[in-house]
Amino acid sequence: MAHSYVRYTAKETPQLPARPMRVLVTGASGLIGSSFAEQCRGQFELRLQVRDLSSVPDTLENLGEWVSADLGDPYSLRSACRGIDAVLHLAAEASPSATWEELIEPNILGLHRMLEAARLEGVRKIIYASSIHAVSGYPGDMQIRTTDPVNPGDLYGVTKCLGEAMVRYYSSQHGMSALVVRIGAFQPIAAARQEDAVGMLNIFASHRDLVALLRACLLNQTLKFAILHGISDNSIKRLDLSDTCELVNYAPEDDSARELPQLAEVDLANSVKEHNQMQPG
Repeated sequence: MAHSYVRYTAKETPQLPARPMRVLVTGASGLIGSSFAEQCRGQFELRLQVRDLSSVPDTLENLGEWVSADLGDPYSLRSACRGIDAVLHLAAEASPSATWEELIEPNILGLHRMLEAARLEGVRKIIYASSIHAVSGYPGDMQIRTTDPVNPGDLYGVTKCLGEAMVRYYSSQHGMSALVVRIGAFQPIAAARQEDAVGMLNIFASHRDLVALLRACLLNQTLKFAILHGISDNSIKRLDLSDTCELVNYAPEDDSARELPQLAEVDLANSVKEHNQMQPG
């Protein structure tokens, strides 16, 4: 079976800098970016990118160095990348109902400008925020592996498939380490406790778990390219986590089923029967 990852050879293996890693986070004022910055500001030297500095809430100002850059402006992107070790690329149009005209500029052309800016400034690693929408076209009862072909269920998912291909191109042709993280339903634990949270039971990604995965991706020194799945350790998983846990030592702690009120009295570990278990007549 074909792998969804490429390891560095012994001669290629990069070394982490002796100082704290300098990480550029694009779209840093969003939910994922701000959660990452809040949890990781003591471990990495963060440069936090937004289009408009006046949009940064006061509560986030002290999380790192805030810079203004636009995915439509290659020069501002190069400036944002200068002196950076790794880019965590979160900026995108993220609406599954967005039109192609709304998606193509930030998600395709903007991504290309970002990658070019990183390449020209000598950035060695990019973590690309893909989405479960890149494979949401599969039947709902199918667990998706990282080796399964992309199968988007909407045009937003199509742009994420193209983005995955683009970052792999930059990895293979320009020597960058490029790790793709397909993110599920990124929500606080409190959201998993709501009565209507059953809809995200199998795709829930807690703040704690996803940030831990992104941190592990940044610190990894063995992978030149990989597709990884970004959900929590849910009892029912839409995305298979076996590759992700093995490749970057991901150890998610949260499980949406433990939080959902409707399942509070259900012991899933002992209630689900083996498929071939004989039942009494």
